Amino acid sequence: MQTLPDREVLEHIAELFKGFADVTRVHILSLLVERELCVTDIAEAVDLSQSAISHQLRILKQMHLIKFRREGKNILYSLADDHVKTILQMGLEHVLE
Repeated sequence: MQTLPDREVLEHIAELFKGFADVTRVHILSLLVERELCVTDIAEAVDLSQSAISHQLRILKQMHLIKFRREGKNILYSLADDHVKTILQMGLEHVLE
């Protein structure tokens, strides 16, 4: 039988899934699966204000689900790693079963 992770690890896992507990954040992450985007492009695609998107991006950054890089005056956002893409894909598969 597999050993249960300690309490701290379980708390980190629970915190990770909070990042996926909001439809706007899931929408943003789904957009970033395809390519990196700036706040303006994300706001347009999600049909929310740039301020609302910036708030969600801040949460996603704090949860280490996205990363960013500067390109001139723009900040481009992308998924932190392939694990985030895998979690999204597995969630989609589970929901569609």
